[in-house]
Amino acid sequence: MADPGDLRCQEFVELVTEYLEDALPPAERARFQAHLDYCDACIIYIEEIRLTIRALGHLSEDQIGPAARDRLLAEFRDWKRAPNFAPTS
Repeated sequence: MADPGDLRCQEFVELVTEYLEDALPPAERARFQAHLDYCDACIIYIEEIRLTIRALGHLSEDQIGPAARDRLLAEFRDWKRAPNFAPTS
């Protein structure tokens, strides 16, 4: 069994896309899921990502104008660079 303390929230955030796309190797997936067993903040975070995907996932790239796309990408980059972008640890 994976050690839940083995994965910090920042790494969790970095791996969330691969997890949702079922692209993590089995050992990484086990670490990721073990983290979810005890971290309420990351449970909330991944649910917010899932809700966002459900709400916006139907949009194709050509349905989003270049300016809106650039702004969204800039917001995401800025958010990820923020000192407290990871849920808790």
